[in-house]
Amino acid sequence: MSDTEQPDRDLSRKNFIMAVGLGALALPTALDAANAAPAAAKPGQPLLVPTATCDDGDEPTRPQTQGPYFKPNSPQRTSLITPTTQGTRLTVTGIVYTMSCVPVNRALLDFWQADAYGRYDNAGYRFRGHQYTDASGRFTLTTIVPGLYPGRTRHIHVKVQAPNRPVLTTQLYFPNEPRNQTDTIFDPTLVMDVQTVPGGRSATFDFILRIP
Repeated sequence: MSDTEQPDRDLSRKNFIMAVGLGALALPTALDAANAAPAAAKPGQPLLVPTATCDDGDEPTRPQTQGPYFKPNSPQRTSLITPTTQGTRLTVTGIVYTMSCVPVNRALLDFWQADAYGRYDNAGYRFRGHQYTDASGRFTLTTIVPGLYPGRTRHIHVKVQAPNRPVLTTQLYFPNEPRNQTDTIFDPTLVMDVQTVPGGRSATFDFILRIP
């Protein structure tokens, strides 16, 4: 893996929404306003940037350092947990897109993270694994909410690669984490949309690769 991504007859996602106009699929005005002007942050807190949704002309997902704990040759699997794994269960889902919002089939995603106590497994492959997107560009990762690593806010590492394309190395973050304000690597554009659900949490994030 090396580091760092047609529809002529089909409407793009953006143009489709515009074509619908005031139809059943049009976004409510209130939502448009909310997206255009994020709510003001409380004193001392940064603004939360909504998780990106692919739209023609969007910037690609921003790269970040891989850190010191990446290991190649992780096992292929969509779940990083076992029945005895400790920690809050977390399911991360999303879609890998090109910059034209075309879903990427068979994109490789390689995830690694700390355990519930903020420790990385450097001897084996606990909380490490890779998978491939389906024909719709979708992926699902079953894991836990990572613990806090010294000096960092809560995060998950990932490398994303479309077939025969450069690798995007980046990190995913959690909203409303106190250390988001002090972590010098933290990027608000990489915050996942996280919800509390029965049995744990669910998160969504769509990757946009630097492919036309």
